[in-house]
Amino acid sequence: MYPNQPPYGTPPPQQPLPTDYLNQIAPDSPKKPFFSFGLKQVIIGAVALIVLMLILVGIVNALTGGQKSSLQRLPARLAATEVIATDAQKNLKSSKLRSLNSNLKLYMTNTNRDIATPLLGAGVNTAKLSDSIIALESTTELSARLEDARLNGVFDRTYAREMTYQLGTLMTLMTEIYNSTRNTELKTFLKTSYDSLKPTQESFANFSTTD
Repeated sequence: MYPNQPPYGTPPPQQPLPTDYLNQIAPDSPKKPFFSFGLKQVIIGAVALIVLMLILVGIVNALTGGQKSSLQRLPARLAATEVIATDAQKNLKSSKLRSLNSNLKLYMTNTNRDIATPLLGAGVNTAKLSDSIIALESTTELSARLEDARLNGVFDRTYAREMTYQLGTLMTLMTEIYNSTRNTELKTFLKTSYDSLKPTQESFANFSTTD
């Protein structure tokens, strides 16, 4: 035997184990279910869902509440404007303005009467408006300004200016409701009322004491 020579001859070189074999003998790692949620995740998800629902409910309530408020304000504003027009008639000196205001009073009387039915179909009873809505549409300050104008001898000019603004806000409110409601009867009524009031509002805007 030669020195440093292994006994029984040289062993054959070892082949590396195939990868498939290693994978087969390795223990399987536990697989998590695709939808595996712990109690903490379930609670967080439930809270998030509740918050989302509350937000949606709040948005819906705000939209419907705002629309109903506008519906209630319209008859209150019509009624308040009719009172102003009625009280002003006796203080007007211009025959042109008296005629214009007389037509306005007739319009307000008819509109206040006829609007009850379409508004009732939209869920608003004009005979049972809340005190807060009536107070919101109060014309106390306007009446005070008109009284000052009467005392200072400038009633006609002041009334024409104030009524131009008052009718303008009324028409804006009509437009707002028209664009937000789905009630066909109410939409038809609002369009007719708006078209009838617009020439009167323009006549007040164009009034001059020199006419």
